[in-house]
Amino acid sequence: MEEEAQNNNGDATVTEFTTYEDYLDSQITPLDLYYLEDKELARQLVELGYRGSGEPLKREEFESRKKASETFRLSKRLATKVFASQGKDVRGYPFLAALAEREEANRTGKLTSIVFIRTLNGKGQEISGYIDYAHRLKTENFESIFARTRVLVPRPSDLSFYNWETQTCTSNATPNFQVIADNENGILFKNKRDRKIINVDPREANPGDNTTRVQIPTKEHIQVVIYDHLTRRKA
Repeated sequence: MEEEAQNNNGDATVTEFTTYEDYLDSQITPLDLYYLEDKELARQLVELGYRGSGEPLKREEFESRKKASETFRLSKRLATKVFASQGKDVRGYPFLAALAEREEANRTGKLTSIVFIRTLNGKGQEISGYIDYAHRLKTENFESIFARTRVLVPRPSDLSFYNWETQTCTSNATPNFQVIADNENGILFKNKRDRKIINVDPREANPGDNTTRVQIPTKEHIQVVIYDHLTRRKA
């Protein structure tokens, strides 16, 4: 029954303490400190079971429970999280539907998608760029994009940006990707987690290991291509 309560609510034994030392301190009384006159010695006695109530947790067990409790807390938060695309009607908008389909996986790190957009800006100038979708999701509110009151467009702060009229060209690393701009066959992106290369050259049949390329029909832009990179965490 106690184990079931821990599974449902996290481990209360460790969640109230930030560090193992805090846990040990909670079992030291003022009287212990009065007689021992050494807090570190008092902690050692608690850890050995000579002070405190019941069998104390070893440091390894405390850290293990702490990690499990944090995992439980995060999974519980994700289970109740409302995504920006939730409840939005994206029927008839293939690009928004594709973004909505990938939102959760990009937010949780299971997938890192690069979105290529070719479009016109407010001045009628043709611009294009590669967007780190997961990074954008973390740094801006996508509610208005899925509600169709705002359009997702490339920015100079994205992975890559080019204004075909002014010939303004920028490239920037993000938390997920490194930009390799000096490749003779065109720009490449390296995933920072698994170090795999994503080749966005449309002439290449294979965009890279664990990566797929799909062209998305769009009403909002001239062209949209999404590169989905499946992130494989090390066991």
